[in-house]
Amino acid sequence: QVSLVESGGGLVQPGQALRLSCAPALSIFTKAWYRQAPGKQRELVAQIERGGRIHYSDFVNGRLTIAIDHAQNTFYLQMNSLQPEDTAVYYCSLEYNAIEKYWGRGMQVTVAS
Repeated sequence: QVSLVESGGGLVQPGQALRLSCAPALSIFTKAWYRQAPGKQRELVAQIERGGRIHYSDFVNGRLTIAIDHAQNTFYLQMNSLQPEDTAVYYCSLEYNAIEKYWGRGMQVTVAS
């Protein structure tokens, strides 16, 4: 069993940046970020597979970066040029063999002026 700890959510103005972090970054798992906006389905934002392949959903459009901080044993989502449509609850996840999956509690990210 794995427990995930998230940090970094909050309120930011359009055009600003946030960095979301999640721990631990266990090596055998696919590491992923999801988000769920009000009234919408939860959707994948980005993921790093066990072998290192990185996948971004189409809406990311180069503004968001997923990466691993090995020194801190965390993985993070760097979000730049944030826009109001990025407002959502963000969740980190560890996944293994499409069977074993663990979720963070979720963090509110609000982009508004």
